[in-house]
Amino acid sequence: MPESSRDLQQRLEGALLGGPRRYTRLDVAKLAGVPEERSRRLWRALGFATVEDDEVVFTDADVEAMRTADQLVQSGLVEPGLEVAVTRALGQHLSRLAEWQVRMLWELITENPDLAGNEPQVTRLVEGLLPELERVQSYVWRRHLAAYAGRAFANAEEDLESRTQVVGFVDMVGYTRLTRQVDEEELSRVLDSFETLAAEVIADHHGRVVKMIGDEVLFVTDSPADGGEIALTLAERTGTGELPAVRAGLASGRVLSRFGDVYGSVVNVAARLTSLARPGTVLVDRALAGELEPLARFELRSRRPVAVRGYHRLRPSALRRGRERPTGRFASSQERAAEMLGLDETTRDNPEPPETGEDLTIGSRGRRRRRNP
Repeated sequence: MPESSRDLQQRLEGALLGGPRRYTRLDVAKLAGVPEERSRRLWRALGFATVEDDEVVFTDADVEAMRTADQLVQSGLVEPGLEVAVTRALGQHLSRLAEWQVRMLWELITENPDLAGNEPQVTRLVEGLLPELERVQSYVWRRHLAAYAGRAFANAEEDLESRTQVVGFVDMVGYTRLTRQVDEEELSRVLDSFETLAAEVIADHHGRVVKMIGDEVLFVTDSPADGGEIALTLAERTGTGELPAVRAGLASGRVLSRFGDVYGSVVNVAARLTSLARPGTVLVDRALAGELEPLARFELRSRRPVAVRGYHRLRPSALRRGRERPTGRFASSQERAAEMLGLDETTRDNPEPPETGEDLTIGSRGRRRRRNP
């Protein structure tokens, strides 16, 4: 590494780490009053590379952080058995945030030649930005903390770790093919547009983004209707040229929430339904279909049972917008005339034949009409 680059790295490290590297891991454990083996486990859980016991890589801030972590356990806020898991979750989430922030800073520097060639100015830029980033992060964290605390205390008797929720996956169709057809800049634009749209729609309907997995978003919501609206809206606002079409799978039931992620059979069912859905369509499981059936704004078409990995008879239903019913003084006579002519509710609203096999349509009144293929 050139001498100038090494000097810049050291200056940036000093600004970011709160001081020079001066301690080994054993020094940190001793100064913080934490057992040596425990300090090793916490360091690994944070996602940092393992270092030799005699390597001088730690700062005063590391000592303080280790001491604070120990105090959280001693106070009873974090159970001893969960200490490593909590630390791991914290490290994983903040690692992604740090990677994005460094990339953003690097682009800023490289796109400004005058700045790139002035190392003291780069250092001053980082030192000026760091407090601003910390303030924004602290604000966002506190807002989310307030939102979750509000929900928790509003339903004090509800188990926050395991409760009934709607889980949804929304997946871009043809993503693998897209990666072979466009350059990195265009792919980045598509992913940014998809993430922005998904985040806006999910927030508008009171959901929560669990995580973005490349071309897929995983979300949860407490309301079946909100879950349906999120999936249908995303399906309607994609596939127009700017963004590839999406497909979605939704399931409802008990969900285990752990360190920001979700687990359980409901999550697995939602994933399987997504893999079965066609472009622009939304599939829901039987439990969610039963919850959405009474709502006039939705229409469900029951599909034949299918066998997927882990589930021998998964019975999906296709979710669609509810058809508008006749209104006004002639509405009832129109319905009676249609019935006399043998046109049921499904045939009037959607004359196209079913795609495959038996198709049971659940209309806005909750009626089931069998249609022959």
